[in-house]
Amino acid sequence: MSEIKVNSIKGVGASAAAITVNNTDGTCIANITNNLSNRNLIINGAMQVAQRGTSSTTSGYGSVDRWQGQHANTGVTVTHSQQTTSSSDAPYQSGFGKFLRLALSGAGTANANAYLELQYRTESQDMLNSGWNYKSSSSFITMSFWFRCSTNQTFLAQVFNHDSTRGYVFSFTASGNNTWTKITKTIPGNSNLVFNDDNGIGLRINITPFYGTDFTNNLTLDQWSTITSSNQFPDMASTWLTAGASTFDITGVQLEVGSVATDFEHRSFGQELALCQRYYTSGDDKVGTTSYPSSDGYARGWYSFKVNMRATPTMTFSDGGSGGSKIADGISDKGFFVTYGSLSASQAGTYDWTATAEL
Repeated sequence: MSEIKVNSIKGVGASAAAITVNNTDGTCIANITNNLSNRNLIINGAMQVAQRGTSSTTSGYGSVDRWQGQHANTGVTVTHSQQTTSSSDAPYQSGFGKFLRLALSGAGTANANAYLELQYRTESQDMLNSGWNYKSSSSFITMSFWFRCSTNQTFLAQVFNHDSTRGYVFSFTASGNNTWTKITKTIPGNSNLVFNDDNGIGLRINITPFYGTDFTNNLTLDQWSTITSSNQFPDMASTWLTAGASTFDITGVQLEVGSVATDFEHRSFGQELALCQRYYTSGDDKVGTTSYPSSDGYARGWYSFKVNMRATPTMTFSDGGSGGSKIADGISDKGFFVTYGSLSASQAGTYDWTATAEL
């Protein structure tokens, strides 16, 4: 029987081996691009879920779940919204039916205190337990996404480590106006990074069309740097902001451990929805649907969240049409207790509610 004995297998021109063989026990380490599960550290990277609504002009959360459209002082209305790809779009052909859009109502003003960005926040414990040796410069995470803009320029993105106040900034451009382009960036670890084993912010990802000079200075690209409020990015061009009714689209965002951007990890809508409900969920529910459960004229009940939330949520209630006062207590990450009063006999206490436990 013939056999081949090698230490590694490396492609022509490659800097790293595709397969490394252990000379003692014969095991190997393989750098293989495939569809392993649980690679993507981003929830709703395909922009499928939009529980709050499909469009918002409010800075922060309001449209696509887990993504904030942050903006201020641009002199123009900014809308962030969930949009549908067409069959001619490159992301559609790669299995993406939705994308997230930042849109301007007209030409903006490049004020010093203006900013626009799409922001995502991971939990610190998820980064700590991801398998990334984040304190080693020889260990990597890779970020990839599809991107399109109506007016091209050099844009910037930042991966910010909240527990160490250090960030890694890189630039990207589209291949042309209104052209979908696949962006890939590999980022090394750094000895100064800190991820606490808790549910606070781990990595904050900012994908940025514009930041004014109040927030920018001379930050160096492609290295970890201390981030301050007045130096978060290098100075940015304002071409996109001032061009007119500009649009800025992304989908297929993936963050994974390793130096290679693998195929996007497509999850079902149900899986993404359940992951999103850890941070935001809502309902339209009833207490006492047939008669008063108690003799004092109050309907009472416990509601369990569909999934345990990240933390004890902030809740809002609104009248669902049956009148009466609403009191919620015993709120936890698992659910809440509600008391609904001032009802007539056999009347249901109906209430609309939202629960938010965002980072």
